[in-house]
Amino acid sequence: MREYQAEFEGRVAYIRQLLQSSGAKGIVFGNSGGKDSALVGILCKAACDNTLGVIMPCASKRNYGQDADDGRALAEQFGIDSRTVDLSPVREAMLAQLSPTTQLNDAALTNIAPRLRMTTLYAIAAAENRLVAGTGNRSEIHMGYFTKWGDGASDFNPISDLTATEVLAFLEYLNAPPSIISKAPSAGLFDGQTDEEEMGVSYRAIDDYLLTGRVEPEDQAIIDRYHSRSEHKRQPISTYR
Repeated sequence: MREYQAEFEGRVAYIRQLLQSSGAKGIVFGNSGGKDSALVGILCKAACDNTLGVIMPCASKRNYGQDADDGRALAEQFGIDSRTVDLSPVREAMLAQLSPTTQLNDAALTNIAPRLRMTTLYAIAAAENRLVAGTGNRSEIHMGYFTKWGDGASDFNPISDLTATEVLAFLEYLNAPPSIISKAPSAGLFDGQTDEEEMGVSYRAIDDYLLTGRVEPEDQAIIDRYHSRSEHKRQPISTYR
């Protein structure tokens, strides 16, 4: 039986110590309305009353609907300060400036939103002396299912050791909003997108592989391919020595 209360208190203590040693006055995180950001928001709020969740819709209709609604539900239930920054006009302006200079492919297009969101979080953090909390879980990190210098960037990450299914179980223990717990994981990069459909493998299969080593051969092939191709995302910047 997992000791959720002890684990909760340990993570909260870690965040408090980090804040104290950094001299920061608060925390900011991207409140996407998803499971990972929900758990990070709950932990950060418990550690620091001056925690801000920023809802940042960008191009996808879902960002303005279900995701924003779930983000607001989380903020209301756990007393987290909330702001909304609409990044769709910023994205359009960037595309207008880029289009004469290069032909953007799908990867370039989908990575714009996560990088704009991280730019927004760091701008707020710099203006208000906050730390930026990361929201990537162990499963996403292993698969490289994050944007380099986008949602992969942060000052600290209190859930990077937790798999996607462990995050879900933690949220159930904390009585997070049911709408967040029940919806399919999605980065919200475009309408209709879900993580598992895009990767071609379920988080259950990924997590079983990470936690027990048990995996179907066809799932392992996908997991190993994603992990290998994304190794550069988990490495420090290459420098001349």
